[in-house]
Formats: sequence, structure tokens, C-alpha cells
Amino acid sequence: MSIRVAAMLILSATTSLAADPVSYSIKLSKASSGFDGSSCWVHARAGMLRDLSETGGGYATAIMTTQKLLLSGSDIFYALNELRSTDGGATWTAPKRIESFARQTFTGPDNSLPTGADIAPHLLQSGDQTTVCDFVPKWHAQSGKLLGIGHTVWYRNNKVMHVRPRGIAYAVFDSESKRWAQWKCVNLPEELRFQCAGSGSQQRVDLPNGDVLVPVYHKEPLAKQYASTVCRCRFDGTNLTYIEHGSELSIPVKRGLYEPSVTMFGSRFYLTLRNDDDGYVAVSEDGLQYSKPKRWTFDDGTDLGNYNTQQHWVTHSDGLFLVYTRKRADNDHVFRHRAPLFIDQVDPDRLHVIRSTERILVAERGARLGNFGVTDASANETWVTVTEWMQPVGVEKHGSDNTIWVAKIKWEKPNQLVNGLSD
Repeated sequence: MSIRVAAMLILSATTSLAADPVSYSIKLSKASSGFDGSSCWVHARAGMLRDLSETGGGYATAIMTTQKLLLSGSDIFYALNELRSTDGGATWTAPKRIESFARQTFTGPDNSLPTGADIAPHLLQSGDQTTVCDFVPKWHAQSGKLLGIGHTVWYRNNKVMHVRPRGIAYAVFDSESKRWAQWKCVNLPEELRFQCAGSGSQQRVDLPNGDVLVPVYHKEPLAKQYASTVCRCRFDGTNLTYIEHGSELSIPVKRGLYEPSVTMFGSRFYLTLRNDDDGYVAVSEDGLQYSKPKRWTFDDGTDLGNYNTQQHWVTHSDGLFLVYTRKRADNDHVFRHRAPLFIDQVDPDRLHVIRSTERILVAERGARLGNFGVTDASANETWVTVTEWMQPVGVEKHGSDNTIWVAKIKWEKPNQLVNGLSD
């Protein structure tokens, strides 16, 4: 089955690429709050367990992963934790450490390499440590498993290594033991450009045959600029295996194009990409080969104002949306203008956002909101989950307290792209 045929099967109920306004309301709630002054929760993203027999109220179990960040450093992450909700996100358990994501220490190129160390062991020294960050859990319908994908990060003396390997890390949640299995790395082609290849903070597309379109950004370890591509992988419920990848997109601007997210709307695939100066978008007919990236703009031709942070998709059967942060929102006091968090409907033909439909999902309270996740909670709700990232020091004076927000987008018409999900 080709990827294009798979796309048509998924979207048989919706063939229009109309940009007519789609009606919804927003309900904001908290999953957690509280700030200890030395660390903060980051990267809160939720996945849904679709086995409704586990709960009495007819809701799928939501599993949100997040991890602690050390404020005195840059991107100093520790083991993933998880929160769970069995009542549609009304209440959440307290964060609980996931032991399988504890840091691993490299002691040398022997038979006890840490997970993922075999990508480029020549770049490592004894004592270097690794874990997984930018993790995104999502239900994989064909296998009936919750599959999470992120990437590795390596530390030397508890600082991110400047020249380091990076791998596409993944883990599977075992519904019987209710635990995450030990994470692994996807085996990519043995080429220098894939020694630093990750898939953090992404959105993927799962095809009906179980194949997974995983957006990836990569570079040679000593290079400055990233290129982004989409890999087609096979998932058998246990292992995620690389099959092929498509066009490689970059621009000669600072760090190139990275942190890509892919979605499918109509019979086309859409890729949104981060750059240090602007956000970019590209489109594909087959999910692998993409058009030349163009800068995100409003429909009046002005720049969107998003830069040096990610954007993600919200995809409804009647409309395509972009979630992002931007400049020119009375937010010069926010690091890289990464708050508030906006949602805006996209014209899928002209590849711009429609200014008149822009709304605030999560208001700014001083802390940045640029790292977030999107979850199809049910046919009637899509969630955007985000933490208040408490760097730089002092952002709490504007009211932030490291809250983990859940912005519930409540659709007026059910989302036909989300099948078999209870509300």
C-alpha cells in the first residue's frame, strides 16, 4: 500500500481542503502547579490509552510525560515522569518518576554500552551520561500500543556536550504491567549525517498499515546546520524500524531547519519547521517528498512573527490549525517571545494562517510556553499541554509558577479524523 493510498483511506470521510471557519471553545485547566526555585517541569505531552475497560467512566486513560529541568544550566534534563488522568483530564495524579528513563553512564566501548551509545561511541568519554528528552507519547492504533518518540541528549560534567551523538529514542507502554519498557534507538543508515539525528517534540502520522511517518532533523556532529526529513518506519508493537526517508529540507540561515512536525489533512501532508529567524511550512503529496519550504505568514502577507521555537498542528476533519508563539503581542519581556500560546486556522492551499481566526490558547505569565504538545483526546476534544518554563531567573514575578496547563479545544462538530474514541 502506498503512502498516498493510505492517506486517502484515513481521510475518506473528508475530502475538502476548505478554509471555512471551524467553531470551537477553549477550556483551560491545570494538571500540576508549584515552583521549587531550582528546577521546573518541562515538555509536558500526553498520550491516550484507548482501552476503555480500564476505567469506569468511559474515558480513555491519559498518560502525560514530563521531566525536570535544572534552572542553573541549559537543557539539563533528568528522568521522565508521568501523570495520569482517568476522568478526561479533570484530575491528574502527581508526577511519578519513570525508572526506565533514568540517566545512563558511559564507561567505555565495551559490552555494556548505554542505550543509544552505539550510534557514535568515538564521540564519548568515560563518565558521559545520557537520557531521553523532548518525548511525545501517542496511541498507535494498528498495534494497540502507546508509542512514545523523542531523542537522546548527552552530558559531560552535567553540561550538554557541544559535539555529541543523537539518536531517535522510543519506548512502548505496556498496558498489562502499566509500565514503560526500556527505551531504544532507531537504527538509521550508517552515514555521518545520521550520527546526530533526533525526533524530539515532533508530531508524527500513523498510517493504516501500521507504518509511522516520523519527522527527523539531522546533521553531521561537527556541522552547524540541520536538515529535516520524514522517515517511514515500521512498528510491530515492540520495535520501531527505519524503512526509508524522503526529501531533506534546509535553508542557509543559522541552524537550518529543525524540530519538524507533520500532519495529514485532506489527501496532503503538511510539515512545519523551526528556524532561528522564522517558522517555515512545506507540503507533500506522498508524505516523503516535500515542496520548497516557505516562511509562515498571515493572510495579509505579513510575517507570522514566530522564530527560534517550535510550532505544532491541530488537525480537525473540517479545518487545519497551527499552534505557535510570536512577536508583537505585548510580550517583549518573555524569553524569545515564547508566550502567549496562539492557535490560528490555516489556509491549506495558500499555506498561510488566517489572522482573523487567531485566538490565545494559554495566556502569558512571564514564563515561556514554546515547548508544548497536541493530543487528540477524543472526537470532541483536542488538548494542548504545556508547562511554564521557569527560565530565565525571575519570570515568576509576572505570576508564573511552573503550572502544567491543559488547554482543551472543544469542537462544535466532532472530529471525524479521530475514530472510535470516547468522550
